[in-house]
Amino acid sequence: MINLVWLLLIVLGGFTAAARGQVSVVTDAVMGQSQMGLETVLGFTGIMILWMGIMKIAEESGLIRLLSFLVRPLMRRLLPEVPADHPAMGAILMNVSANLLGVGAAATPMGLKAMNHLQELNPDKKTATDAMCTFLALNTSGVTVVPATVIALRMAAGSVSPTEIVATALLATLCSSITALSVDRLFRWWNSREETR
Repeated sequence: MINLVWLLLIVLGGFTAAARGQVSVVTDAVMGQSQMGLETVLGFTGIMILWMGIMKIAEESGLIRLLSFLVRPLMRRLLPEVPADHPAMGAILMNVSANLLGVGAAATPMGLKAMNHLQELNPDKKTATDAMCTFLALNTSGVTVVPATVIALRMAAGSVSPTEIVATALLATLCSSITALSVDRLFRWWNSREETR
């Protein structure tokens, strides 16, 4: 559906420019924005490679394991139905740790792996379990201590102080995580109430 909306906007914009005799203005805008987009992506790519390298160093040095160890008690409380020694818990801990460091590109493969392992534990393969819903809520709203991706984008855009977003991002992601987990618990409570009727 969104593709149709974009197509409609582009076609209407082209027809409007042609009707007003301003096709060159549209062409100039497209070329200018394409160049700016390319410069942003190239700058972002270099910075993301740097952060992915830092993430790999953190993983090899044991920092991710340390973060996972620190986060494990919270995950056991949030996801009591997932066995502590199951590969799903390991993938969840790695995903949460990567999200804490703000490297979403590194967190995504671990999140997909965690969902696959959670599906192995699922008795009804067509319905998401409580653990899957909680993990999805946590992953989507995840607390970020170091928003590496946002810092990278700000650096690529030429920000004078790209790291000034850290405190705001931490507060915002903390609020979003608390909200997401509260709504998750509310729905769990509501569903258990409905099942007992």
